[in-house]
Order: sequence, then C-alpha cells, then structure tokens
Amino acid sequence: MKQPTTRILYGYWNDVRGSRLAPTRFEIEPSRMASVLSETFILERAEDGTYPFRLAGTRICEQFGRELRGEDFLGLTGSDRRAVSRALGAVTQAGAVLVLEIEAETGDGRTALFEALVLPLVHPATDVTRYLGTITAIEPQPWLGSEPLRTSWLIAHDVVWPEGPPDAASDDDRQIPFSPELAAARIVRSARRQFRILDGGRKE
Repeated sequence: MKQPTTRILYGYWNDVRGSRLAPTRFEIEPSRMASVLSETFILERAEDGTYPFRLAGTRICEQFGRELRGEDFLGLTGSDRRAVSRALGAVTQAGAVLVLEIEAETGDGRTALFEALVLPLVHPATDVTRYLGTITAIEPQPWLGSEPLRTSWLIAHDVVWPEGPPDAASDDDRQIPFSPELAAARIVRSARRQFRILDGGRKE
C-alpha cells in the first residue's frame, strides 16, 4: 500500500472491523473518511460473477472520464479479470484484502497508473456481498481528467491477510500490509506486468 488514500481507508476499515472477518456495510460512515471520499467506491457481488460499482467517488469518475456506476470492476483489469476474480474470492470467503496496480490509457496513448484497494463488507447479515475500496492515481499527471481513459489493464496485485493466512502455521507467516520487507521489495516489470522480488531468504 503506497498511497496515503489507500492507507487511510485501510486503517479506517480495520478499526471498524476489530477482531471480525469484516465490518458490516451499515457500520461504514462516510463522514469518518471524508478526506478520501472522492476516491472511494462500493462494489457488489452479482450472481453472474461480476462486481459492479454501486457507488464511485467523483474524482475516480472524473479521472476515468465516465460514470462508473453499474460498470464491472473486473473490466478495469483487462485480460487478467479471471485472476482478479479468484483473488476477490479470497476477499469474499476469507476476509483477505486485495491491493492492485492498474494502468489506464487515453485514446492518444497517454497512460496513468493507479493503486486500488478492495476491502470486504458484510451485507445484509453474515455474508460478504459488498466491498469498500479506493482508486487513487500514482503520481497524477496534469492532463488526467481532461481526456477519458479508454482502456485499462492489471499491472500487479497482492492478496493481504490482516490476521495472517487462514492456514498459517505461526505468526511469522503473517503478511502485514505495511511490513518493512514488503516496502523494501523491488518491483520488476515484464511487458505490462510486474513482479515483487524480496531480496534474501526468510529471516530467522
């Protein structure tokens, strides 16, 4: 999680969640995240396997050049939608957190890179069927918002376990969103994908 908006939303969600898998949809108070509200969204899980936007913040819509409400979130990830759908399954079933980097392009070839976060919400009773998230530009370009972003694709994604993976043998196996090891990881690009490389072996 590189962007301040991402960290703020994660921190708020985690505080409301407490020790549970996820907070409920109705526990989320927009006034508590006013500083990042324009870059937040809510998704729903549809029966056909899509994840349409129920709400999308004004800055997100301005930067993409269109109203995203009703559009499938998976459509932003290009040909990697199946991989992202599987990752969202972990968010739904096990309370994971999904962090993505998405690149988008205008009609004349200008590109912008975004960090996205997807967090589970329980709705209406005990199942995760809603998702709170954010999309924020990484190093925003001055032209962003003046021309629609026509296409987009996935650059990288990470599944983060706030309480450690479900099958973790010990606390040492936890993946902490802000851990120094992940922050220091090198990002290696290959075509339109990138991979996170951690130097050295596992610490004792």
